[in-house]
Amino acid sequence: MKICILNDTHCGTRNSSEIFLDNADTFYKETLFPYLLEHDIKHIVHLGDYFDNRKFINFKALNRNRHSFLAKLREYGISMDIIPGNHDTFYKNTNDLNSLKELLGHYMNEVNIVMKPTVMDFDGFKMGLIPWITPENNDESMDFINNCKADWIGAHLELGGFDMMRGIQNHGGMDHRIFSRFERVLSGHYHTKSTRDNITYLGTQLELFWSDAHDPKFFHILDTDTRELTAIQNNHTLFHKIVYNDTEIDYNNYDVSQCDNKFIKIVVITKKDLYTFDRFVDRIQDRPIYELKIAENFDEFLGTNVDDEAVSVEDTSELLDSYIDATDTVLDKDKLKTNMRNLLTEAQALEVA
Repeated sequence: MKICILNDTHCGTRNSSEIFLDNADTFYKETLFPYLLEHDIKHIVHLGDYFDNRKFINFKALNRNRHSFLAKLREYGISMDIIPGNHDTFYKNTNDLNSLKELLGHYMNEVNIVMKPTVMDFDGFKMGLIPWITPENNDESMDFINNCKADWIGAHLELGGFDMMRGIQNHGGMDHRIFSRFERVLSGHYHTKSTRDNITYLGTQLELFWSDAHDPKFFHILDTDTRELTAIQNNHTLFHKIVYNDTEIDYNNYDVSQCDNKFIKIVVITKKDLYTFDRFVDRIQDRPIYELKIAENFDEFLGTNVDDEAVSVEDTSELLDSYIDATDTVLDKDKLKTNMRNLLTEAQALEVA
């Protein structure tokens, strides 16, 4: 049996922006379902954060998702098991009130919402599914982790020592060693793919923020016979960063068509020829792009003796981290960074792209 593993699809992300709804539609129509049909895969396991906003969802996003995903499950005879992620639950201390139960009810023949830790039997392959762990279900979840009869685990976990986004590690969370008895653990929640010991964070299937730029995105196929997990890349991207250094690259020959239908960020390292730079920017602006941002002139913040290669101007989260690191405080800096990243993510989700 082959099973498709999805996670963190975040329906309605970025304030239900048409750009991100279109991006999800394209993934389902051109990448996901063609692959499932070609390989006769009839079951999906979704590891949480199906929806994006814990408090509300736009009817437009619901309608688009119903047509592009849920209706296709029914049309193609595909079933899905799904666990709640933290973005699917209204309260932070319990999973009881969640968007999955309220909004997916019309598709209960196709969708099985797994509300409690449960061992699923896929043709003899036993996988334990663990919903988002809250204060209410913590004891039940810990008992399941310690005693369940499963070889693999699928969950929505917050573990310490893994990257939440590329290059940004979570220093809090649960100790991953409590899962050491399992052959393999697959988890949603963190948006970049990584593996440590027997734990694999699968990362998102879609680019949602600038932190996803140039970070490959995959959905995964689990073969229950061979116990192999295959990553299938989603080649459709939304974010494109250009590190501008005209001492190394001739930008007169740069193919700006690769900027089409994307958010563009130009990070200027060296700009000696102002005329060529202005023409390069004009060429990009003449393309059908969503947005253009230019980041340059960081000397006043970083000092003139800083080596360019050591300067990271990835995004706001890294600048926040740098500021916190430089602050003289008795507060826990790791917790400050985590809280600031959470606030930044919530703010970005409210943007209308």
